[in-house]
Amino acid sequence: MEPSVSSLKIKIFADGADLAGIKAMYGKPFIKGFTTNPTLMRKAGVSDYKAFALEVLKVVPDRPVSFEVFADDTPTMEAQALEIARWGTNVNVKIPITNTKGESTAALVGRLSQRGVQVNVTAMFTLEQTEAIVDALDPATPAILSLFAGRIADTGRDPLPLMKEAVAIAKRKPKAEVLWASPRELLNIFHAEEAGCHIITVTNDVLGKLSGVGKSLEEFSLETVEMFYRDASEAGFSIAV
Repeated sequence: MEPSVSSLKIKIFADGADLAGIKAMYGKPFIKGFTTNPTLMRKAGVSDYKAFALEVLKVVPDRPVSFEVFADDTPTMEAQALEIARWGTNVNVKIPITNTKGESTAALVGRLSQRGVQVNVTAMFTLEQTEAIVDALDPATPAILSLFAGRIADTGRDPLPLMKEAVAIAKRKPKAEVLWASPRELLNIFHAEEAGCHIITVTNDVLGKLSGVGKSLEEFSLETVEMFYRDASEAGFSIAV
């Protein structure tokens, strides 16, 4: 069976911090939400965190948007999380699974969840971390668990079995959704779907490849040959024979 974007059940979130790119992706109905992080914001030249976030929320008033705390101590993380949550009803507050000392934020996540804050727990890599967060979540409050499947794959491990198990663990809290983070290629969208993930974050460069989904391989082969021929011709290459 040929792959098809229209048949996907997984929600695709656009990942980035370029306001023009966010506006462009908001115009696409298949984009169901947005994520960003301090690293992406710094690369995009953002200097005023709150002003940028509020601008994004003007562009995206009705789909989930994740903004991350950036403190490293629990009290300041909590204060930042409560402030960010006030910016909009569609805001998910990203909380890293640990601070830089490796100290778990599960207790903090639990307190926020009990207060109705919709968290997006980020930088998760293990099933033990998944267990701890699922145990901490309030069952009445929606939450996102962002497992970095792409970075897990970068270690030579197959992330698919781990992601399937994470989905099974998350079922203990019906309002918890598992997000496949850090995809490396378009095929990962279909991997995430196979694993039963609810969401996948995808950068704009990978989203640009969606037009190729389901394309005839013979057609793709011919296009590739034509590209090689065109580039060689335009470069003026020649071999005396």
